[in-house]
Parts: sequence; structure tokens; C-alpha cells
Amino acid sequence: MRPIPTAFDSLANDYDQTFTATELGRRHREAVWRRADRHFKPGMRVLDLGCGTGEDACHLAARGVSVLGIDGSEAMVAESSRKLAARGLTERASARHLSIADVTPALGRFDGALSNFGAVNCLPLEDVRRALAATVTPSGTAILVVMGPLAVWEWVWFMAHGRLRAALRRVPARGVRWRGLTIHYPSAQRLAAAMRPDFTLRRVAGIGTLVPPTFADEWALHHPQLVDRLDRLERRLETRWAITAFADHYIAEFERVNAG
Repeated sequence: MRPIPTAFDSLANDYDQTFTATELGRRHREAVWRRADRHFKPGMRVLDLGCGTGEDACHLAARGVSVLGIDGSEAMVAESSRKLAARGLTERASARHLSIADVTPALGRFDGALSNFGAVNCLPLEDVRRALAATVTPSGTAILVVMGPLAVWEWVWFMAHGRLRAALRRVPARGVRWRGLTIHYPSAQRLAAAMRPDFTLRRVAGIGTLVPPTFADEWALHHPQLVDRLDRLERRLETRWAITAFADHYIAEFERVNAG
């Protein structure tokens, strides 16, 4: 078994407070859920790659979807399991300490998969393709929420605060070192190429192009009406090139190709 990264262990205790429960974090996650709810129906079995604190697993399980969440962080898995138990959802959902890179067909077959908010950025895309090809059934949907290479809000925000290095952190093609991991920021085109021939890209939508990322949550709380307007506009235009290309994250929806 490959070493399982623990880079996110120290983030588990306050992740929900600093992201999930924030005004902007809620809006971004709801944009993903609208797409997930369209594809994942009650009775289906879904694999949650990089499940984190289990917020997505809880949402899907509450709608009648059977979910297995996996994560390389023991602390995240513990928080996910605690949350599922607290909400009475353990009959439909569970979390397991397992790296995406170590997924094999022995994990079982799934009608679809979800990987939210950048888990895909933390490992080689070949590992992501292999894990999903091993588990998602033909015609199944894989929804990957990925940090893109051209985040306009980061440019504006960090340059305005005199942090040029932070503003340009996604630019290096070799990736960025963070907590012992190498973080890559693939474009949707590069991601689609890496997922072939097992998956075909069907749809791309942007998150955080007009609506700012969560680092601007304090600003958002002081401008609620503006954020509402930006959110509505972003959702209407979410598949337009300008929205997907310059987004903080993009939602890539793939269909599993019939291997036979």
C-alpha cells in the first residue's frame, strides 16, 4: 500500500467552521449539490473520493443515496463518521480511511462518484482515472470539482493585498508544494485528456468566478445583496467559457465509457 498522506489531519477540527459553515462555502457547495442531485438518485450507490468531514455524504444519504466516503486523512474520516452518526445516517453512508491512489475493484461497483473541492488536485490524474475506472459502472457519472489554473478572484484579491506570490501560486506547471504534497491545477481540457479513454467529459461549470472564494467571506457578509446578485448571475452563466476558465473551482461531469 502506498503511504497515505496526513496533510489534512490538522485541518479536520475546524474545516467546517472555516469553509463549510461560511456564507460563501455554503453557496459553492450548494452549486455542486444541484448537479449531484441531478445525477445521483435514491437507491443509487455513490463513491465519495476525498470525503473530508462528510458534508457531501450526509447530503446524499439524507436523500436516500447509499454512499461510501474514502479519505487519506484519518482525522477527516473520524469527523465524517462522527457527523454521519450524529445525523442518523449510518445505515446509508459510511467513511473509510483509504487513499484514492489505493482504490481497487475490490472496493465494489458504484453507480457514480463525487470528488469535491480539490481532492483531485492533490494527486496524479492517472491515479484518479484508475480509481474511478475500477469502480464506476458503465454509463455512470463521475463529478469532479477541481481547482483550476486561472482563478481571477485570487489575482484581484491577493494583488490588492500586496501578495503577488499568492496571486500567482497556480501558475507553475510543475505544481506547488504544500504540507508535503504537490498540488496541481489542471485545466478542464487537461483533465478530460487524462480521463480518456475510460471517461468522456459531458459538462463543465464554474464556481467562484463571480462569487468570491471563501477567503473573502468577511467581505461577503458586508455585501449580501451584491453576493446574491453575483451568485444568481454565476449560476445562469456557469457553463460559459469565461466562467469556467477563470473559476476558483470547476465542476467536471464525466460519463463512464462502456469498456466492453
